[in-house]
Amino acid sequence: MVESKVSLPEKWGQYLKSLAEAHQIELNAVINELCDWSFSNSESKKQFEAWLDDAYPPKGDAEDKESDANEKVSENEEETEEESEEEGHNHRD
Repeated sequence: MVESKVSLPEKWGQYLKSLAEAHQIELNAVINELCDWSFSNSESKKQFEAWLDDAYPPKGDAEDKESDANEKVSENEEETEEESEEEGHNHRD
């Protein structure tokens, strides 16, 4: 078993703690069972991974998306500059 310290949002921490107390087991056991239940089949794992990838893209993906967004901004700025220059040339004619 991997030991890790996890901070839970207040509402979930209190909820899980109350379940542990009601069943007279440790909080870690409740969290362990929750994870076992949540990820017991491959479809649940895939759904969670897909959600996680979307909500918190892996570092390489996040950097790629940021780079793509920056490129689009640069392209839009270049197009705007070109259009402004063209309008300036047209007004001179």
